[in-house]
Amino acid sequence: MASAFKHRNLPHLLLRARETFMARFRPILREHGITEQQWRVLRTLNDTGDMEPNQLADACLILSPSLTRMLAAMEQSEMIVRTKSSVDQRRQVISLTPKSRQFLADVEPQVDAEYARIEAQLGRARLDALYAAIDESIHVMETRTPMGRFTGDA
Repeated sequence: MASAFKHRNLPHLLLRARETFMARFRPILREHGITEQQWRVLRTLNDTGDMEPNQLADACLILSPSLTRMLAAMEQSEMIVRTKSSVDQRRQVISLTPKSRQFLADVEPQVDAEYARIEAQLGRARLDALYAAIDESIHVMETRTPMGRFTGDA
């Protein structure tokens, strides 16, 4: 039998935490006919504004080929629009559409209600501490570790 590791499996714990939290939101996404990846795209564009595809792939942790296919489908359903960059006509910029903005407005009350339930269950102080610990850990690890573009390798 192999000896026990000295440290808990942090990547596995973080994955389990993600799954635990996402289980609360999946029914909402399913009810509205949207995938988790599409939600990440819409939420990221809503929170940060227009982005180039490579920036969006990095921000959403979606591989570029997968994002390319997804954006084509989302453009077809009028949830995003691609336009040429005003700075460099060879580059594209991805933006929300009036339809996707309305979708987000329609979903927001359910998402906010779920966050309120999470806050009630964990407590405001613990939730704030969780956000702070995650933000700080990401900041420290990204500045001390060479972080290239998300490749899906792990």
